Amino acid sequence: MNSSVLLARNARKYPSQEAVVCQGQRLNYRELDFHVNCFGSAIKRLGVGIGDKVALLMPNVTEFAIAYFAVQRIGAIVVPVNAKLTGAEVEYIVDNSDAKAIIVHELLFQGIKHFTDPSILIKTGDSDGHWQSFEALMESGSPNPISCDLTEDDLSTILYTSGTTGKSKGVLFSYRNILSVANLICVEMEVKPESRILLMMPLSHSAPLHLFFMAGMIVGSTLVLTPTFTPDLFLDTVEQEKTTHFFGAPVAYLTTAQHPRVNEADLSSMKWWVYGGAALSAKEVQHIKQVFPNGNLVCVYGLTEAGPSGTLLLNHEHKTKAGSIGKRAALGTEIRIIDDDGNEMSSGKVGEIALHGEGNMVGYYNNPDATDEVLRDGWLRTGDLAMKDEDGYFWIVDRKKDMIISGGVNVYPKEIEDVFLMYEGVTEVAVIGVPHLEWGETVKAIFAATEQVNPDDIKSFIKEQLASYKVPRIYEQVENLPRNASGKILKQVLREGVAK
Repeated sequence: MNSSVLLARNARKYPSQEAVVCQGQRLNYRELDFHVNCFGSAIKRLGVGIGDKVALLMPNVTEFAIAYFAVQRIGAIVVPVNAKLTGAEVEYIVDNSDAKAIIVHELLFQGIKHFTDPSILIKTGDSDGHWQSFEALMESGSPNPISCDLTEDDLSTILYTSGTTGKSKGVLFSYRNILSVANLICVEMEVKPESRILLMMPLSHSAPLHLFFMAGMIVGSTLVLTPTFTPDLFLDTVEQEKTTHFFGAPVAYLTTAQHPRVNEADLSSMKWWVYGGAALSAKEVQHIKQVFPNGNLVCVYGLTEAGPSGTLLLNHEHKTKAGSIGKRAALGTEIRIIDDDGNEMSSGKVGEIALHGEGNMVGYYNNPDATDEVLRDGWLRTGDLAMKDEDGYFWIVDRKKDMIISGGVNVYPKEIEDVFLMYEGVTEVAVIGVPHLEWGETVKAIFAATEQVNPDDIKSFIKEQLASYKVPRIYEQVENLPRNASGKILKQVLREGVAK
């Protein structure tokens, strides 16, 4: 089984069912399959073949769906690239993945129009020099069915990590990896042919792409795409398209909850509100449930390297366990908390989350050493430190690489950051360890706020809620913190700034 077979089956089974909706464009499954055959045959004629890598630099648009399935239909490996990356970052991924072709949307073309590699350059809209036209190629292709005989163990996709601690790594997936995590969403979140899945988060990320885009393809749902996210567009699209499922980062819910017309919007079609990438506090959950009263609010925890798969915090569990990542692993997945030697930790003890399941990656592309560091005996070591409470719920403590050791005591920055953000006016914060002659490391907080803040006031505030050894000794207020294209704070950049 592979994605091409799924699409072809849906074209036969649900020919008139809407497959992709985007900005007024509507393709049913028969039409989508037709375009995929045409574009697939065209790029095959250009020399793209089985096992070749094809980079897709596109927002969430119809052309992405066509290109994604066309690349896989001819047996090539698709490499979705984050649309927010700079030209230099895109160039790194193209080179690192050994891409033979790149397909770019014209909205992003200016940043990479100077590319001369890879050998096959394609853009939407009109051709430009060495760049061929996506539409012209599709029109020149054959609509005759292309048979794709790849199995679940064949290679499908390379996704690049967000690279918060260095150069991003290519995460290599088989069809088995992707179909297993898509199936878990179908079961856990009741995805059906009549479902209408709203995809506003970038399809270059594993959760929107593998969990929801592919879940919809498995059962023949309608995929509603938007090239960006704004609260206005979010509310308008739910109302107009009567969507049923949405996955977003917590910030998508929190910003929409502040929109002046959110209480008047008709969101009654929604059945599943899914969030991931960060936890929501009990206060935030209460507010979101008031604003979005219908449907199930679910937190998903997982890692790109796991497909993603991991754990679920279900709707009813938010009442008492908001902030945790749930008490059980998702369908087809196992979870353990382990020490450095792989021994399972008892409740109340901090250790590293390890995940086991068919969603776990094949490995990092052309990086066996990095693969061996995290994949051991089928278990993926996530780098996330967590503990299990007396009720069996898992709580993320911090990233293993972010942990600070001060005077021989472990300090977890996330715990401090959570308290720091409760201080009025503080908008973002990063807590890092900086060198100290006596203690090895000491705690520094770098933060942004709506107005100038007296560090002594924040220090007093934190002292009331945390042990003294956790209270930052050094404070630096900045206009904003450095982030990567995925929005994650670049702590490595902050550490390098201290070192300099």
